[in-house]
Amino acid sequence: MSIAFILFFIPMIMIIIDFLYFLTKGKRITTTIGMTIFMVICEIVALIICPVLYADFGGKNDCCGHINNSGLGAGTALFSPEHQLTMGIIIVLCLVAYFYSEFRKKLLSPIVEIVLNCFLLIGIVLNLFIFFHIKDAYFAFIGCFPIILCFLLMLAKNQQLFIKEQKINGNQQNTNYLERIAWQILSSKSLIKFPILLVLCLPILMLLSAILLLFGQKPDSIIRAFTDTYRQGFSQWDYKCDGVECPHNGHYLCSVAANGHQNIVKPKRIGIRHDQEIICNRQLLISNAFEDLIQEKMPFAHKIIRKNYDKIGVFVHKNYDFFRIKWICDVVYLLMKPLEWFFLLTLYVFDRKPENRIAKQYISKEHKKLLEDSLKNS
Repeated sequence: MSIAFILFFIPMIMIIIDFLYFLTKGKRITTTIGMTIFMVICEIVALIICPVLYADFGGKNDCCGHINNSGLGAGTALFSPEHQLTMGIIIVLCLVAYFYSEFRKKLLSPIVEIVLNCFLLIGIVLNLFIFFHIKDAYFAFIGCFPIILCFLLMLAKNQQLFIKEQKINGNQQNTNYLERIAWQILSSKSLIKFPILLVLCLPILMLLSAILLLFGQKPDSIIRAFTDTYRQGFSQWDYKCDGVECPHNGHYLCSVAANGHQNIVKPKRIGIRHDQEIICNRQLLISNAFEDLIQEKMPFAHKIIRKNYDKIGVFVHKNYDFFRIKWICDVVYLLMKPLEWFFLLTLYVFDRKPENRIAKQYISKEHKKLLEDSLKNS
């Protein structure tokens, strides 16, 4: 929760304050150098760092991937892998338009100004679609809402700069026909200007899509980036996950503890869990053997224990970056030691061959069968 608070809530709160201050005072809260730097950091976190962590560019469609509950990008892809290049280019161009508008002091040519403002509008519309595409409402709100406010503020700032420039220099007399039209659009009232700019976003996106055809993208990649996904808001491929059985993907305390320093946690071998390799130490093997015994002897009690232990697994998974730290794993290992001794005592009291049960944990089905056959024959 602390990581999410730092990365999401503080920038979001500051952006909301900045937006409300602009609505009431007509200017932003960046009146000092320190506040300007702080707000730029908030904008970088809200517009770049958090989306990169969440969107998981390079990720794959995965029927068994969770819907980004951690907000750190792990799970099924937010955008279709085949069309992520299109989304990436659009997002980068929107960010370039935003940060250029943030730091520039004067207007560009009218046509370039049109394009610049169009990409700010595209950023707003894109985030509205992403808001409804993300299944996790919590991250949809704190992820998309501050970005939309930032882009709205930048559109307003560009409008203020244009009005200021117009008062100083008056209406420009452009010899170029297209520039005269662009200047007329920019000079229009907001209720006329922004709907026109919104319409002009379409030919800009069509031109961009045509260029991206050269890089293997499709004409409808912008749409398919949303639809060719699993279990998101606009996903059309959910049927491909019908009948797919997914194992539980949580992280648990003992498996975290096994990732500590070798001289402390004493790893014994590599194990297999859900077709993935994990580090196994004796503590992890004993804990899993204890659960196996409870499931065999007391299935009803096992369901209750497993249900509550899964809650711990979800907590660990949400804060897994924290639990990757070696010394944290060492601390978890040491805290789990009394439980390990209790589990081992229970195994030796209630199981005829406790070490055989321990040895069978986290091995493949084929190896487990071979081991069981050899134990029967011995």
